[in-house]
Amino acid sequence: MNRTPPSAGAQTAAAPGTGQDGGALSHGLKQRHLSMIALGGVIGAGLFVGSREGIAAAGPSIVLAYAVSGALVMLIMRMLGEMSAARPSSGSFSVHAERSIGSWAGFTVGWMFTALLCVAVAAEALGAADVLHQWFPSTEPWMWVLLIMIVFTATNLTAVGNFGEFEFWFAALKVAAIALFLILGVLAIFGLLPGTSAPGTAHLTGDGGFLPKGVDGLMVGLLASVFAYGGLETVTIAAAESKDPARGVARAVRTAMWRIALFYVGSMAIIVTVIPWSAPSIAKSGPYVAVLDYLKIPAAGQIMNVVILVALLSAVNANIYGSSRMAYSLIARGQGPAVLGKVSGGVPRRTVLLCAAFGFLAVLFSFWWPTTVFQWLLNMVGAAVLVVWGFIAVAQLRTRRQLEREAPEKLIVKMWAFPYLTWVALAGIAAVLVLMLRDDNQRIQLLFTGGFGVVLTIVALIRQRSLSNR
Repeated sequence: MNRTPPSAGAQTAAAPGTGQDGGALSHGLKQRHLSMIALGGVIGAGLFVGSREGIAAAGPSIVLAYAVSGALVMLIMRMLGEMSAARPSSGSFSVHAERSIGSWAGFTVGWMFTALLCVAVAAEALGAADVLHQWFPSTEPWMWVLLIMIVFTATNLTAVGNFGEFEFWFAALKVAAIALFLILGVLAIFGLLPGTSAPGTAHLTGDGGFLPKGVDGLMVGLLASVFAYGGLETVTIAAAESKDPARGVARAVRTAMWRIALFYVGSMAIIVTVIPWSAPSIAKSGPYVAVLDYLKIPAAGQIMNVVILVALLSAVNANIYGSSRMAYSLIARGQGPAVLGKVSGGVPRRTVLLCAAFGFLAVLFSFWWPTTVFQWLLNMVGAAVLVVWGFIAVAQLRTRRQLEREAPEKLIVKMWAFPYLTWVALAGIAAVLVLMLRDDNQRIQLLFTGGFGVVLTIVALIRQRSLSNR
């Protein structure tokens, strides 16, 4: 493996919160911010919007698909939590990859994740603008996109506590909404709501059975569910700006299991138990609206539109934050233009502006060239989360051995059954990649992302060689 050359090592060894001007990131995030970011980060627009495709493909077995992919994500978060609790950094897994694998690995995974979040900013802003345009049809979607980008760029340019407050209340609304849905669903399953009768297992075993489209349908549902979990990594980035990073990360990771089981697997189980998986209303209105309509909840569609809007706005806010902090960490380690590494008032404002500008440019691409340039951007980052997870697993294998030798007291959070479950996670990532290759719709994303990763790696290796030759 390539190691960081001495000239770059000095920068890497610097405190991760130190900018090029000697300033430092603030520690303005409170424990309640981190707790709610971790809690609300699980509940994204992918759960509310993207789950309909998974249900259409897998039927009732979507519960199994979310359980399997959720187990994989829990392993990834446990590994990331182990490293982040031991060595908190705003660069999170990019720093861990650089320390344990080489500077090329930190560069590749860091800039790929930054690009992923910047493109996601555009996609989520467009989604939020679409919801608002439905409410106010006389307006133009671009007006809402511009407003959203201005508001959340401004939020991220000010003290990090403002970002934390926005995410706290966004997450609180999402958690309240999904909790209410779960309560209503459980009551309906037991026939305790007025006008409902207990469905039993009729919808789980009828209409083609638990696997109505066979194993192939389950595999498609698995792919749909894997990418719904993206975004959980942000809490390990945010933890570096809290007063007690190690404690914050440890608490967030330790509660990951019940959050994933309750919000994702639990809500999928309720949906396919309460109504038939093939109900036309699921494809038309979405699974959550379909269930609420079945339960005769007034204005179910508008209620869910509000929740979806909140989830999209939360994602815009979090993705600008996460991308700017990752870019800042890379620059502070000498892996980007030094001029962008300045910290003012505890905030890396230049990287915030850089990432927000890239996201807004991607929005413009979606208006100008929706089927070419914007689609290429989406394809380039389509499988990026799998690349990130792969680097996390490899970095954890190496970092754990190093920590056991040099600083065992820092192992506040430990990966379960190390190293066996780490290898299981790597095998799971490889299996998902194989499934993507088999799927016509997913294959192009995998190839584009792979090409993007190769380009980043080549750039990193050329940069590393030029530094070592100085």
